[in-house]
Amino acid sequence: MRTPDNTSLVSLPAIELRRLIGARQLSPVELLQACMARIEAINPAVNALCETDFERALAQARVAEAAVKRGAALPLLHGLPVGVKDLEDTAGLRTTYGNVGHRQHVPTADCVLVQRLRAAGALVAAKTNTPDLGAGANTRNAVWGATGNPFDPTRNAGGSSGGSAVALACDLLPLATGSDLGGSLRIPAGYCGVVGLRPSPGVVASGDRLLGFSPLPVLGPMARSVADLALMLAAITGPHADDPLSLPFDSTALHPLRPADLSTLRVGFSEDFGEDFGGCLVDDDIRRSFRARIAAIAPLFATCEPLGVDLVNRLDGRDGERSSADFAFDVLRAEGFLAAHAGADRRTLGPNLAANLALAEHFTLADRAQAHQLQTRLQRRLAEAMRTERGGFDLVIAPVTGVSPFPWTTLYAESVQGQATRNYYHWLGLTYVVTLSTHPALSLPCGVDEQGLPFGLQLIGRAQGDVALLSAALALESATAGQAGLGRVRPDLARLHTPRPELRSIVTHPPLPLPLST
Repeated sequence: MRTPDNTSLVSLPAIELRRLIGARQLSPVELLQACMARIEAINPAVNALCETDFERALAQARVAEAAVKRGAALPLLHGLPVGVKDLEDTAGLRTTYGNVGHRQHVPTADCVLVQRLRAAGALVAAKTNTPDLGAGANTRNAVWGATGNPFDPTRNAGGSSGGSAVALACDLLPLATGSDLGGSLRIPAGYCGVVGLRPSPGVVASGDRLLGFSPLPVLGPMARSVADLALMLAAITGPHADDPLSLPFDSTALHPLRPADLSTLRVGFSEDFGEDFGGCLVDDDIRRSFRARIAAIAPLFATCEPLGVDLVNRLDGRDGERSSADFAFDVLRAEGFLAAHAGADRRTLGPNLAANLALAEHFTLADRAQAHQLQTRLQRRLAEAMRTERGGFDLVIAPVTGVSPFPWTTLYAESVQGQATRNYYHWLGLTYVVTLSTHPALSLPCGVDEQGLPFGLQLIGRAQGDVALLSAALALESATAGQAGLGRVRPDLARLHTPRPELRSIVTHPPLPLPLST
């Protein structure tokens, strides 16, 4: 097989890599080796990958190469290396969940998502770093250390899918997985200049949720472009017997994905989802960056106007110190963590998990009933604003986060625009309000903020309108790519060739080896 120059190979889109493999112009072995070389050169500076499976992946790459040579039918992701978030079980490959109590855990079976990736021909090359048990939007834990933002490794990469986002931004791997409860796919994608999709609940099946009927936690894809993300999504959708929320899904519309006609779309936008009453916490500099983006892209659409719907406050018709959406998310998040970790040895839990469990102990059944009612009202309020037959919005746009990436040494944003946050996730309201709505949402790179760090737009689609959302995102990505300050930005990799051992300074002993050898 003829192979492109390895210096540019790892930067090619996943779709192009897959085309080259199918055309016998690229060897899956050489692609994986190029990724391995990039990982060895760059990962010590960002600590995105926390375990590798190079030997087994190379063996599978040779099998994939042989299949190409003999003219076999090739699945969607044939020969493409992927990174799997360290919350997702991989048979024979250490999966720690970022928790010291699981630091030597090696699963005996793949989770449903990984099963589908392998069935689609993907090569599971590495695990990507995550906060302790996925709790928080700053990817750091006592097993593997912190993941640095590729644009400034002293800043945080977001979370909880931070390792995946950084691996993509640095071209360590062409595709990666993530999960999202309060924003864990969207936030790191926004902070690192890549694309992350929170699909509608049930689109990507999960057999691991202890609360199988909860729509809050979802699995999803992350990539460097919308088309690459849609390719990966097409390979992992569909129902599964172990997931009661999983849905039949026609993935044929995802690849090739067709762009929407932006000139026909009615778009609503909101800075904080609170309208006249004050909503989610957002710094003034983020508001200015968002307003500039809206002004620049508004002419692309049929209409672009304020959302005009309060999704945060007064969902119960009352005022109070805590918004209705905050209360609902507090209760439902705590419920999920209690179900998953109530019996855990609390000495092994990080401060975020401990805070969630302590909060859960104070809620009552009446609180739970009220939280579910508030979530239902929020969902219906947004759905009404986007109802097709009433001329509602086709798309809603908001910022991804209310603050620019801060130092990873700070566990979470303790204040936003002078207002103290109530807990470690209060600063993530822009994403968890959308989580509560159950609408699909995507983080699209859109230039840099006032601090010179990646800025993401959160695009929100209609309920179960995942394909339409991706089509709109594809068209907007294309329309902004050539405009100054609006397209995806890439990190300066020349600055990332110096290892940063301080990223592993919070690792507890005995330290685990750096994951760079086969």
